[in-house]
Amino acid sequence: MMKATFVTHSGFLIELDGVCLLFDWWKGELPPLPDKPLYVFASHRHPDHFAPHIFTLDDGSRDVRFYLSRDIELTDHNRSEWGLSDATAQKCTLLGSSDEIPLPCGGTVRTLPSTDEGAAFLVTCGGKTIYHAGDLNWWHWEGEDKGWNRNMEVSFKRYIEPLRGVSIDLAMAPLDSRLEKAEDWGFLYLLELADIRKILPMHQWKDYEPTDRFLAAHPEYAAQVVPVRAAGQSWLFSE
Repeated sequence: MMKATFVTHSGFLIELDGVCLLFDWWKGELPPLPDKPLYVFASHRHPDHFAPHIFTLDDGSRDVRFYLSRDIELTDHNRSEWGLSDATAQKCTLLGSSDEIPLPCGGTVRTLPSTDEGAAFLVTCGGKTIYHAGDLNWWHWEGEDKGWNRNMEVSFKRYIEPLRGVSIDLAMAPLDSRLEKAEDWGFLYLLELADIRKILPMHQWKDYEPTDRFLAAHPEYAAQVVPVRAAGQSWLFSE
């Protein structure tokens, strides 16, 4: 059994049998946290993905570990500004764009490069494989230089290639209406590339209509795409 709760934007809490995973929580109210170890992931330093209040989760009530993209710098200045204690800093692991390390749950976290900043996460834990894209997406902007957009396409396809054929129980990936006609290019490419059981759209800026447009254009993915409609929404996945 796996429970997913949408916090806001790209923030999700995933509850597994023995551990909870929290991705890119920068604002929004968290649901009550179960009495389980908590692994907190931050894909990069952008303020819509990372906020230093994540460190307040290390309040002594449970085992907490932090897995942070390396661009979230734990300098003396930042630690002082964030009120990050030495004890909590010891629970932080900084990850590059192509790392793979073991997790205390017996699984692993692997990072992929991002087409913006930081990294995407592929987490195996409790018999489940979970993918959180961060800002790894096919960012194609109308009005941008054609060469820039072409380079973005090439980079996105190269960075995400390690997911080809990989079985993923739950994915979270951008479906951003600001990209206009290109809003679903990265989302669709991911679905075609990997073997995904369920996927949650994210990075939607409270505009949830792209999901409806995507499903109207690609009804073959109706069983895999789980519409996200509001903060606090949650789902139970039994597969």
